[in-house]
Amino acid sequence: MKRFTSLSLSLWLGMLLMTLASLAQADLTIEITRGSEKATPIAIVPFATPQDQPLPQDVAQIIADDLEHSGQFSPLPARTLIARPHDSDSVKYRDWRAVDADYLTVGKITQEGSQYRIQFELMDIYGEKRVIGEVVTAGQGELREAAHYISDKIFEAITGIRGAFSTKIAYVTSQGVGDDMRFGLHVADADGHNSREILSSSEPIMSPAWSPDGRKLAYVSFETERPAIYIQDLASSQRVRASSFRGINGAPAWSPDGRKLAMSLSKDGQPEIYVMDIGARSFQRLTNSDAIDTEPSWSPDGDSLVFTSDRSGSPQLYRLDLGSNEAKRLTFTGNYNSRGRFSPDGESLFMIHRGNGGFQVARQDLDSGRLVTLTDSGADESPSVAPNGTMVIFATQQGGGDVLGAVSADGNASFRLPSAQGDVREPAWSPFMN
Repeated sequence: MKRFTSLSLSLWLGMLLMTLASLAQADLTIEITRGSEKATPIAIVPFATPQDQPLPQDVAQIIADDLEHSGQFSPLPARTLIARPHDSDSVKYRDWRAVDADYLTVGKITQEGSQYRIQFELMDIYGEKRVIGEVVTAGQGELREAAHYISDKIFEAITGIRGAFSTKIAYVTSQGVGDDMRFGLHVADADGHNSREILSSSEPIMSPAWSPDGRKLAYVSFETERPAIYIQDLASSQRVRASSFRGINGAPAWSPDGRKLAMSLSKDGQPEIYVMDIGARSFQRLTNSDAIDTEPSWSPDGDSLVFTSDRSGSPQLYRLDLGSNEAKRLTFTGNYNSRGRFSPDGESLFMIHRGNGGFQVARQDLDSGRLVTLTDSGADESPSVAPNGTMVIFATQQGGGDVLGAVSADGNASFRLPSAQGDVREPAWSPFMN
């Protein structure tokens, strides 16, 4: 209850300033904290390069890192690679069975003018067959992007699930103390690289939320002496102030069609859930209770919203049917469940749950109501689900600082993304970008 109340009260306290941003490098680095024993072994041979010279980005290593961070693959260490083929015709399947590789990726990169031509192939070792093969072209600064694309293809070919390595994450950084405190809103690749600061302010920034097309971010900024919700176009940096009523303007969430923004407003007294029609600039109040109603999130079909409310005496998750406007309580395990986020298939709900170990990321099956705790840390916040539903990114603490963490949807694998430039919080995973 204390945590929920302090979060809500913090929204009342905003103050001044902000300057629009530019570019700033504040990449995050991935530290794997738990690997899955069920991970599929895969060999990824370093790709042949022009004149055998290293390129600005090691494509094969980026692919190996992507697959390992997913928790579903265990790339073989380089020292165990029994051969270095660069095409499927050169592969001897029995050699790779000897080192217990289930799959093998090979490739070669040639240069044509200012473009790189990347040819890659994936082999099923025990099936003794080529699974996929493709040629990708990339400019001088696009090798990392091409590697993520190849990772997506490999992941989907083996698991049947669309890869999400080419997606983005948004997050908020803070550094300094007192009057020197600075907050930054960043967008980076899903692995924390290529970070770009899109907003800088001396006042808090909170709750970034991606539009369904991945082109805009909604967020809360305290730059005008009170919290206000902004919508910013990522390509042009142009933005509009969507909501700046007296009191709380918080927790924006886009509808699946991108036409509406759900949010928590206290303009009529207690924080309640509202929906804004972005085109008409009109607001509709959806809840009406004496409790704190906040943190709305849309179901994948857009027919309902999940939100946090303490109307039962403690923060719990409720589902609001937008047809009947009836709210039904979803969580009954424990006395604290907040920040609900649907899985992309709508069958599960991820949340922050207070268990014996403190505040942890949990997943609840919506049919059975069974709740499973996914993390073992005790100060987790702000879960956000990957668009393919395989991972959840969240804010947590490490060594007295705020970092981002990620855990697989089954809880078997996890990693953290600390920043060398201060604390990191409020992560939001983008939709698919292509």
